[in-house]
Amino acid sequence: MTQKKTLPFPAKSGVNYFLDGFGLITRKGLRTFVFIPLMINLLLFAGVIYVAIGQLDAMFTWMNAQLPDYLSWLNFLLWPLAVTTMLVMLAFVFSSVMNWLAAPFNGLLAEKVEQLLTGKPLNTGTGIDLIKDLPRILGREWIKLKYYLPRALVFLLLFLVPMVGQTLAPILWFLFSAWMMSIQYCDYPFDNHKVSFKDMRFALNQTRGTSFSFGATVTLFSMIPIVNFIVMPVAICGATAMWVDKYREAYRNHAIAPE
Repeated sequence: MTQKKTLPFPAKSGVNYFLDGFGLITRKGLRTFVFIPLMINLLLFAGVIYVAIGQLDAMFTWMNAQLPDYLSWLNFLLWPLAVTTMLVMLAFVFSSVMNWLAAPFNGLLAEKVEQLLTGKPLNTGTGIDLIKDLPRILGREWIKLKYYLPRALVFLLLFLVPMVGQTLAPILWFLFSAWMMSIQYCDYPFDNHKVSFKDMRFALNQTRGTSFSFGATVTLFSMIPIVNFIVMPVAICGATAMWVDKYREAYRNHAIAPE
């Protein structure tokens, strides 16, 4: 019989946990595990941003050719809105693709961070065991993608609704991205302990304020040039610190679980 109750979680915001990640990635013993996902992030993100900006520029060049001169002022309004919308959308869309490639390394980084913070090894096995576990790890990424895609489609369709949709859609997309960023990065330490995706979402929903503030901070930092290259390892470290503080003991004692 599981219990559903309010737990005495530490009163620390998701913003603080994310910022803690900047300190953790520099800690001795973690740098090697940070380097691989960092390089994957750097190379792929730079390429995607380069292509996206080029496509955006081509779109505005075409649009300017269609507009009469007296509407040229729309450029000053639409460019910032288009760039902001593109960055918010790419922040998660790109991260989803990237995390498929980096998932085994991300889980390993989360494991090492937890070991550093608790002083206790997780005993998750050898490198051979990690390779054997790849189907399950990628299957977990597929579960997250199935959760994300239909919801993302609904929010993206709002962009096609004249006036109201174009005003509300960027805000709603940002909030949805914040929730998904929290799910994406918190999932690694949860998955290391074989906590199901459903139970993980329930736990994050129990601490909704922390979850959203963490995800929103990840999303905002993902939109900052240069800084966005290190967001992935920072977010993994911060999410693992949040797991250790808020969920680790609760799951050990079976104090938090869906009914």
